[in-house]
Amino acid sequence: MKLTGKQKRFLRAQAHHLNPIFQVGKDGVNDNMIKQINEALEKRELIKVSILQNCMEEKDDVAEALAEGTDAYIVQIIGNTIVLYKESEENKQITLP
Repeated sequence: MKLTGKQKRFLRAQAHHLNPIFQVGKDGVNDNMIKQINEALEKRELIKVSILQNCMEEKDDVAEALAEGTDAYIVQIIGNTIVLYKESEENKQITLP
C-alpha cells in the first residue's frame, strides 16, 4: 500500500508540531537505531528524525534505509528532517482519511 496525496497532506499537518526524537549522525543508520525507531513508531505512529550535518550519507538514502528497516512510510523529507509514519498494531491513534 502507498500513501495517497491526501493522506500525506493529513500526516504532514499532524507532524508539523512534533519535534525530532531521533538523530542520525556520522555513523549513519544501524540496526540498533532501526529497532528503537520501530518501537517509537509502534507507540506514536508518526515521528520525526533529524539528520545531523556530520552525517556522511545522503538524506534520501537515510530515509530509505529507515523506511525499509521499519516498514514505515516516508511522509516527507524537508530540510534535514524526515517524517515517518507506520500504523500501530496496539496503540492506534491516527485515522487516515
